[in-house]
Amino acid sequence: MNSFDTDKAAAYLRQLSPQDFATFGLDHVAYVRPVTVDDAPAFSVHAADGTPLTVLAEREVAFATVRQNDMEPLSVH
Repeated sequence: MNSFDTDKAAAYLRQLSPQDFATFGLDHVAYVRPVTVDDAPAFSVHAADGTPLTVLAEREVAFATVRQNDMEPLSVH
C-alpha cells in the first residue's frame, strides 16, 4: 500500500505562500546550466532560487560538486 497521499500533498502545496514556494527545495536542489566564460564552454551552478553559486569547466565536475554538498543536481538547457 502506498503511504503517500496525493490529495494531502496537493492541499499542503496549495497553502504555501509565494515566499514558501520560492524557497521550496532550496537546500536540496541545484541547477547546472551551460554558459560561456571568456569564449570557453563552462557550467554554472545555481541554487534553487536562482542564486549563482559557482562556475566550473566541466559538467561532470559541476554535478559531482553539487552532490558533494548533499544536493541533487538538475540540468537546465
